[in-house]
Amino acid sequence: MLTGQIRNQVDQIWNTFWSGGVSNPLSVIEQITYLLFAKRLDDLQIAKELKANTLEKPIDAPIFTSAEEDLRWSRFKNFAPERKFEVFKDEVFPFIKSMNGNAGSSYTKFMKDAVFIIPNAALLDKVVNMIDDIPMEDRDTKGDLYEYMLSKIATAGQNGQFRTPRHIIKMMVELVAPTPKDTVCDPACGTCGFLVTTAEYLEDHHPELFRDKKLREHFHKEMFHGSDFDSSMLRIGAMNMTLHGIDNPQIADRDSLSEDHADQRNKYSVILANPPFKGSLDYDGTAKDLLQISKTKKTELLFISLILKQLTPGGRCAVIVPDGVLFGSSKAHKDLRETIVEEHKLDAVISMPSGVFKPYAGVSTAVLLFTRTDSGGTDKVFFYDMQSDGYSLDDKREARDDSDIPDIIAQFKRWQNGEGEFDDKKLKAFGVDKADIVEQKYDLSINRYKEIEYEEVEYEPPLVILDRLEALEKEILGDIGELRGML
Repeated sequence: MLTGQIRNQVDQIWNTFWSGGVSNPLSVIEQITYLLFAKRLDDLQIAKELKANTLEKPIDAPIFTSAEEDLRWSRFKNFAPERKFEVFKDEVFPFIKSMNGNAGSSYTKFMKDAVFIIPNAALLDKVVNMIDDIPMEDRDTKGDLYEYMLSKIATAGQNGQFRTPRHIIKMMVELVAPTPKDTVCDPACGTCGFLVTTAEYLEDHHPELFRDKKLREHFHKEMFHGSDFDSSMLRIGAMNMTLHGIDNPQIADRDSLSEDHADQRNKYSVILANPPFKGSLDYDGTAKDLLQISKTKKTELLFISLILKQLTPGGRCAVIVPDGVLFGSSKAHKDLRETIVEEHKLDAVISMPSGVFKPYAGVSTAVLLFTRTDSGGTDKVFFYDMQSDGYSLDDKREARDDSDIPDIIAQFKRWQNGEGEFDDKKLKAFGVDKADIVEQKYDLSINRYKEIEYEEVEYEPPLVILDRLEALEKEILGDIGELRGML
């Protein structure tokens, strides 16, 4: 999470835009994103130059040519306000729009309609100077910066578009453990947080993929897929992916639940998602094969049905669901849970506290991990009762030292490796037999299986308590008498 100082700096930038006449929250975040993108391009060029100097070799694939030096953040930020405005509007912004070359690339497609709307030199000058003061050397800080800005969009949550906290995304990626050969999808990708974090995970855990030409090609062109129907979010997402060095992710502007896109089946070996929990749904336009699994208008159920269809056999998924999915009593709820348990392999249920999505949602949620098998395989399911995600569960979301996330990842790895015992249901991590889940009519809420240990409290007899109260009353009356005597 961001420090209070960085949050204040972002708030000041936001207020500067508003006072400068740019009041639409989505427009503000788009303009800030373009500026952050320009700064990041210069940071990447500086890194390339340092590497070239160290190796005493020419710069590998430079972002800026010698004729484009004025387009670099480190140069134009020092220009006078009017000159800075002209250079950014007429040279830097068109350069950003035309980046990542191929006419068919996701980035080019979504940047086609991008518009620079900062109205004057004074506003641009103020904002550039303020952004330059924000320390963004740390990779997580950049991700959290995006997340904090997204949380300020007034429309967030109205269509179920709750932004997923970065540390929750990282936990889910760690649990799924993608490999360089996987094909990864988020069918409700928004700003591509899950895809970016997967790329970072692979960079950290599988550096060999960049030494293998075939794997490297797969990483840049075929590994990452995402869908959403919010073009502004997709534009930010495409920039986000490009900033993280992914040349041509397969990001599409589409409604994943639509009949028009029923060709997206049996394609992905890993799916990571936080799909909408509510929002409008064109029931008549919904893909018929999804309605066969879940005959419902609830988007959270339809997205899980979609995931089961989109996964390849053997493909694995981590998806955030509202608690209602775990225990809902409608036929659609029950049928979907039964399908996952009986026809596929339910791996884990991670129960999360209700404050995880604050300040813009207080809904209780869980992470479901399952594998598509088409032949069953659920034997025993890993449950974890997360009580802290490392932050306070109020609207302030201040950092704490008691996060369960490292333990969740460690315990799940032990579970997968067949290490240790998970029979004690009084602990945070425990296993539940499939037979018990069937007996409970496929209810997956953790409270159905967790054993709560009550401590017996012994109280003194009532007469003893009354004697103590009487003695206290006498003592108080005595003190009052002494005070009267002093007046």
